[in-house]
Amino acid sequence: MTSTAVRPQLGPGLLLAVAGTGIAFGVASLLPAVSSLTVAVVLGIAAGPFLPAPTRPGLAWATRRFLRIGVVLLGLQLGLDQVLGLGPGTVAAVVATVLVAFGGTLLAARRLGVSPGLGLMVATGFSICGASAIAAMDSVTRTDEEDVATGITLVTLFGSAAIALVPLVGTWLGLSPEQLGAWAGLSVHEVAQVVAAASPAGATAVAIAVVVKLTRVVLLAPIVTAVSVAQRRDAAGRRPPLVPLFVLGFLATMAVRTTGVVPDAVLSAAQTLTTLLFAAALFGLGSAVRVGALLRTGRRGLVLGALSTALVGAVGLAALAVAGTS
Repeated sequence: MTSTAVRPQLGPGLLLAVAGTGIAFGVASLLPAVSSLTVAVVLGIAAGPFLPAPTRPGLAWATRRFLRIGVVLLGLQLGLDQVLGLGPGTVAAVVATVLVAFGGTLLAARRLGVSPGLGLMVATGFSICGASAIAAMDSVTRTDEEDVATGITLVTLFGSAAIALVPLVGTWLGLSPEQLGAWAGLSVHEVAQVVAAASPAGATAVAIAVVVKLTRVVLLAPIVTAVSVAQRRDAAGRRPPLVPLFVLGFLATMAVRTTGVVPDAVLSAAQTLTTLLFAAALFGLGSAVRVGALLRTGRRGLVLGALSTALVGAVGLAALAVAGTS
């Protein structure tokens, strides 16, 4: 079948992904505390059972392609100079938190009897950057769609809880605005949730929180690559690439951002486009999920989410303390 024969089949699904993205952004604009990515995946899950078969090819295409383009553009949000500006102690705290939270969550999933796919999705989303990290990891693994959607649901649930808990606990511990911002960036899952959690401590806390959070995002590249290598070793048939092309693209755009040659207007437009692409991809992902299978995960998934949230919060606070940041 030629590419010209395939393209018309994509039209209905692509139009639906665009419509779902528009609705998600509209809802998020009315409810600023809710991420448009969260709304997109929920809309996809709700609409999925009612969508006609002709929309499936376009939605599947949007999920794969838009996600990878979005990850590439994500690199424009952070330059190496911003990472180094945090200081070696904070950067070390970021690396330690991500690695311990990722490995600890995988271990907890194994002990709880949670499926390997869901364990990997929760470990990725909770330790790095929420729904976008889960979707990126899904693109290099053979994870069930229900596990992916469950991981995103858990990120949404526990990340939302962290919006209230982080400033509350931070105030109780006597953290300064700078310290609370760094902790929020280390321990909260989605970027939008990080901003909401740090906001009570002021603009300085929010600025630090966002840079720390985006530094966690940088670790998406090596971790996805490591999992891709592991999957490659285990693959009996066609092997995935050693380093996914979109990961190389992410590193390349981060290098471009570091040069400082990209105008602010372009960076702002790229940030908006990134969110649009992720929302469309997550709408498509959600549309393939069946709620009945999602609910069968039950208490084990919730327990894993609670444990992973507690782990990333505790390790982040301890790492900052050791680094002399708190």
